[in-house]
Amino acid sequence: MDELSHHSSRMSAVQQFDVIVLGAGISGLVAASIFSAQGNRVVVVDEYDHVGGNHMDWSSDEGYTFDVGSLIFQDDSPLLRHFPELLEHYVPIKPTWGRLNPQGKITVYPISIRDDILGAGPIGVIRIFASVLYARIFCRHMANARDFARYWIGAYLLHRSGLGTYMRRFYGISAEEIDLDLARKRMLWIAEYASLINLMRRLVKRKRATGPKNRQMARPKEGFGALYAAAVSRLESCGVVFKLSAEMRQLHKSEDGYELLLNDESLAGGRVVSTVPINVAERMCGNGQASALKTITLITLYFSFAGERGFPQSIIYNFSHDGSWKRLTVYSDFYGRVVEREYFAVEVIAGAVVTAEEAEADFRYHVCANGLFSGDLKLEGSHILSNAYPIYSKGAAQNAAQAIARLKSFGIESIGRQGGFNYQPTARVSTIDVETAIATP
Repeated sequence: MDELSHHSSRMSAVQQFDVIVLGAGISGLVAASIFSAQGNRVVVVDEYDHVGGNHMDWSSDEGYTFDVGSLIFQDDSPLLRHFPELLEHYVPIKPTWGRLNPQGKITVYPISIRDDILGAGPIGVIRIFASVLYARIFCRHMANARDFARYWIGAYLLHRSGLGTYMRRFYGISAEEIDLDLARKRMLWIAEYASLINLMRRLVKRKRATGPKNRQMARPKEGFGALYAAAVSRLESCGVVFKLSAEMRQLHKSEDGYELLLNDESLAGGRVVSTVPINVAERMCGNGQASALKTITLITLYFSFAGERGFPQSIIYNFSHDGSWKRLTVYSDFYGRVVEREYFAVEVIAGAVVTAEEAEADFRYHVCANGLFSGDLKLEGSHILSNAYPIYSKGAAQNAAQAIARLKSFGIESIGRQGGFNYQPTARVSTIDVETAIATP
């Protein structure tokens, strides 16, 4: 403590705020919006040099702009309640989704009646229904994500459709190791959409439209920086201060609340809300404990292409039993080609491959074997992101809850996808979770 006191004495005067928000991703921005609207003096701190968290992009000299992760928003998202100026920066899109199935065909995502069920032939169809019947009678006890999926669609269709393989590819662990509660939250669509009963209903009856659908939107062609600059401008006009590229060294309690030591300055606040990974927050508060929570390392490959890609959809998921890549997104479908070339990003979960070079070689071999991207395929760049999202192994949710409780006892409110160890697939979910967590009026 003497060293810290000496360090503080050499710093400039401590900057005073009502609330310190750790992390400048969507959760951090929404939290800052809520607190500033309540009249608080807010500072947002992030070790990244940009706002948006893991929403990041990369541009080449040729004019290609690629993303890490998803780029799709909706025009009725509650995020726009906080930042309505974002809407004019969005690009309206009409994305289509497909998947590469284990039979080497690009088909409907997530389940195809024609290819996954009827395509199995008469004997295969019998096996599918028998497998579901067996699961409903004898597999009612569920302990993991595989049990959950098997109960609804049966073990045979789970394998034939490639869903079981994709679950491993998405979560970074086998389906048997995935927490059941997470499966129920993330894979409820299996019960609602892919159960055989509902699939058969779709064969004989189309669902009636229930009302106007929201519009799908993408970030501007220039990248996420152009989008989130509007949010930063609004918050700064309300008095919110941003500290980016900030090394968060230590957070300790002071007489009036908390003091956060950065690399060259110190911030004080009466309340601390964290949206950064739990282990980062634990390190800062120095409670002597570190959670054993694991996170995904995401490798993103940036390609340009000229030739026949082999599918019309904008987004393709890899449900085949081979290949390490998880998803590819064709940005040129949304923003137009560059010098007559298409461009897209490929996501790979680090595991079987650990470097960008290995991921590229694996992807090239796999798409060639499946007749995709026949032509000039060029790697433009790549990015490796640690802490992309939590790995929801069995017991992880309980460990996370205990770690969050320890942080709370110290005074840190840990929320969001990273801070709350909570799966949030969209900006809509992230916004609602933050609003709920900090009890906005």
